[in-house]
Amino acid sequence: MSIRKVNLVSGEYYHIYNRGNSKQKIFLDNEDYFRFMSLLYACNSKNNFRIFMLMKDESPYDFERGKEIVSIGAYCLMPNHFHILLTQTEDENISKFMQKLTTAYAMYYNRKYKHTGGLFEGKFKSKHAKDDRALKYLFSYIHLNPVKLIQKDWKEIGIKDKKEALEHLNNYKYGSYLDCLEVERIQNKILNLESFPEYFPDKKSFEKEIFEWLSYKE
Repeated sequence: MSIRKVNLVSGEYYHIYNRGNSKQKIFLDNEDYFRFMSLLYACNSKNNFRIFMLMKDESPYDFERGKEIVSIGAYCLMPNHFHILLTQTEDENISKFMQKLTTAYAMYYNRKYKHTGGLFEGKFKSKHAKDDRALKYLFSYIHLNPVKLIQKDWKEIGIKDKKEALEHLNNYKYGSYLDCLEVERIQNKILNLESFPEYFPDKKSFEKEIFEWLSYKE
């Protein structure tokens, strides 16, 4: 049995991520993205969620979850990978949550696309946010990922068009960026920001942080 390099300690914060096997795309259309997002909500529970995973006419957001097993502070889905910022109150909860999440999504994906074999590139990866600075950075890092879809080298050479980048982020539905902008939508239920430091007390402070990063150049 392989040993995880990062020990997942309760009360600490972790950047969790993984990508498709051989870098394959794991989200092929809108339904795929929104299914994964609904599973972020439904799998975050000790209760059974399977019926909501399989029945398209039921909303997973109506599922009575009971107590959450993790708290999600931010997330972003990209065509071939995902990022999630998590914390847990009980040992092993992150591992339990990720197993439920990736198993449920792989079942959905394999059924829809008649896919066989592993969907993800092994076990999920994790990085510990060791201090306050690292944790605050992750909120920006995760939410800025979609900019790579319109300009891969923006960190190296700077944003060519800040207006275009902001417009792209404001229209990217597959992450928690819109929730931080206080856009009303059902996916608001995924996050539990009460378990994280209040770095951005309102959407203006969040927008300011994002704009400063878009002005950044390595």
